[in-house]
Amino acid sequence: MSTTPSAGLHPRLPTPLQEVEDARFARHGVRLTLKRDDLIHPDLPGNKYRKLALNLEAALAADHPALLTFGGAYSNHLRATAAAGRLLGMPTVGIVRGDELADRPLNPSLARCAADGMRLHFIDRSTYRRKTEPEVLAALLHETGADASYVIPEGGSNPLAVQGCTALGEELRGHTDLAAVACGTGGTLAGLAAGLAPDQRALGIPVLKGGFLGDDITELQRRTFGAPTPNWRLDDRFHCGGYARTTPELTAFADDFEDRHGLSVERVYVAKLLYALTALSEEGAFPRGTTVTAVITATDKAPEEAQSSTSR
Repeated sequence: MSTTPSAGLHPRLPTPLQEVEDARFARHGVRLTLKRDDLIHPDLPGNKYRKLALNLEAALAADHPALLTFGGAYSNHLRATAAAGRLLGMPTVGIVRGDELADRPLNPSLARCAADGMRLHFIDRSTYRRKTEPEVLAALLHETGADASYVIPEGGSNPLAVQGCTALGEELRGHTDLAAVACGTGGTLAGLAAGLAPDQRALGIPVLKGGFLGDDITELQRRTFGAPTPNWRLDDRFHCGGYARTTPELTAFADDFEDRHGLSVERVYVAKLLYALTALSEEGAFPRGTTVTAVITATDKAPEEAQSSTSR
């Protein structure tokens, strides 16, 4: 077994920075670049590698017998954890939201997890909501025979994940004025902002509705760095109704962006990010001369995954 994840996973670092010529930005004097974190690893794209890397290192260093984590039926995080376990030779356990799924055929996402060796354990939604309570977590570990496992939270966002994402900001130092990322649990934005230079800013585009993410990111930064950084903000206007929800306007925008630039646009996260940045540019939100970088954190998905209403 490899003692470091980078030795066993072979990430592509730093990830490429790609300039995009788009009249909707150029006419406002704004330069758009794409940070192609989707190319970091074929099985752990984008923020999945960055968020898992230090957690995997900690699990290997402490010789935990397995990794245990949580997710919905279409969770990218579950898939990435399963892939990492396969590549590093480490058993994985996935706690899946929805006990009604236990007797159904596995969807393509969960089938991929199983093919990579992840042992799936389905629980009811009420218990899932309480999964972080110590007594509930202890019971789940016991039920799955994984008492000594290394536990990674849903979506992978914890202080080690935030620390791992600081490298993303560091890679963008000297290359952009504003780095923007789509947000699920907020860990990527928390680390990205901390890694940027003092004169750079970060923008998060939440893909879930509810307005709760700001407090979560502040708490993640406090737990990781001792205090939140002052260089980030959120714009909650572009969730299109909630996680994996869409609108005809968003679909048309994503199709058009693909046609313009020959780039496959992942629909759950990346489409909302690019749509938001385009709208903000048209609103005049960015001063002339600004370089805006969109962090591409996810690869394109099969249509059935984009219709899921589960979180990553």
